[in-house]
Amino acid sequence: MSDNPRFDTHRESIVGRADVEDTPELIEYYAELERLKTGALWTVANKIEPWEPKSSSVPVLWKYTDLREHVLRSVNLVTPEKAGRRVIYLNNPGRQDVSAAVGWLYSGLQVMHPGEAASAHAHSSSALRFIMEGSGAYTIVDGHKMTLGANDFVITPNGTWHEHGVEAEGQTCIWQDGLDIPLVNALEAGFYAVHPDLAQKIIAPVDDSAGIWGAAGIRPSFVKWDKPYSPLFKYSWAETYEALQRYADKVAADPFDCHIMQYTNPATGGHVMSTIGASMQRLLPGFRGKAHQHTGSFVYQVAKGCGYSIIDGQRFDWQERDIFCVPSWAIHEHVNASATEDACLFSFNDLPTIEALGLYRLKPLLENDGYQQISQ
Repeated sequence: MSDNPRFDTHRESIVGRADVEDTPELIEYYAELERLKTGALWTVANKIEPWEPKSSSVPVLWKYTDLREHVLRSVNLVTPEKAGRRVIYLNNPGRQDVSAAVGWLYSGLQVMHPGEAASAHAHSSSALRFIMEGSGAYTIVDGHKMTLGANDFVITPNGTWHEHGVEAEGQTCIWQDGLDIPLVNALEAGFYAVHPDLAQKIIAPVDDSAGIWGAAGIRPSFVKWDKPYSPLFKYSWAETYEALQRYADKVAADPFDCHIMQYTNPATGGHVMSTIGASMQRLLPGFRGKAHQHTGSFVYQVAKGCGYSIIDGQRFDWQERDIFCVPSWAIHEHVNASATEDACLFSFNDLPTIEALGLYRLKPLLENDGYQQISQ
């Protein structure tokens, strides 16, 4: 029988969906197929070919005030050398089997004390860092060193040598890691390597990628770039926020996301990496976004302000540094709770993969004037 109660069996039979009742002969037949390591499609068709996406992930809000003390406590329990990376990862209840925050995306909070450094390594997963607090953090990607402050965003693409640390004169730093580890593992394509010297040599002036590629609307004439990721490894908060303000001065607010800008590869205009995209959006004071749904999984971090999001009828109140997720095809809307201050949401997603496979779909909510009713 159908495992989809939203549709009656008459409709399912008309459109070719399974509606077969078990009989003793069929049960015996299924057992014979199982012994041959095969199966009858009609027994799983309604599950593997749903009418629309149904994520196993659930919406989750991770409050930074709850997590911070546990992240800092790990400093006294393990060292970066012993642990490899001192990280508390976000474990979605529906994706615990793959240690994902949502969908095929991993996220965790990493902490480092001044003077600490993690050894250089490379892996098949693409990765990003979004700095949450502290000073003196840095990342080195293929010999290019970037200095990082709060709300700065840095990428460490697939296959690049990279390492992180905090300068001795800095402060304890916490940042969010975002990776596509679950996706790479699902494709059974993961490799990991430790740098033979454990640390890289700096081959260029500090923050050189920003100097070469960071100017808006202009790019170097004689510097070539043919790699499948952005040559601009670091995206600074100050420049991002300024761009959002300029954008809002000239363009009316989108009814769903207010003013949202995508971090891009300046050499191509595309996503920053081949499997992970990222955006920053600014919600004007009092903005109430309309509800919509789309394919693609999203992890949000509140960079500024406070407000709430309604995801599949559940309200999640957030403030600065909180993290929440929106599963693929979940109906969602964002609201700035302040009448005087703006709010900014950083997010990373799997849209490069979704779009490359031709799987992106978007649908606005048409009922109730475009707003969800909150479940009790």
